[in-house]
Amino acid sequence: MANIKSAIKRNKQNEKRRVANRIYRGSARTFVTAARKAVAEGKVEVATEATATAISALDKAVAKGVIHKNNAARRKSRLMKHLAAIAK
Repeated sequence: MANIKSAIKRNKQNEKRRVANRIYRGSARTFVTAARKAVAEGKVEVATEATATAISALDKAVAKGVIHKNNAARRKSRLMKHLAAIAK
C-alpha cells in the first residue's frame, strides 16, 4: 500500500479509470463475440447487424482511449473478412 499522498491519489485515479474502461472494453468484447457467433451460424442479415454493432463498440472504445486504434482496426478487419466470406 502506498504511503505517499501523491501515490495514494494516483492509485485512486487508476482504480477509477480501470473501472470506467472495463465498461467499454467489456462491451466491445461482448459485441465482437456475438458477431462471431452470428457469422458462424451463417445468417447473413443477423451477422451484418451484429458486425455493425461490434464495429460501433470498437470505435467507441478507441474514442475513449480504452484500446489502441490499430487494435480496433485489426479486429474490425477480421470481422469484415469473416462476414464477406459468408456473404458469398
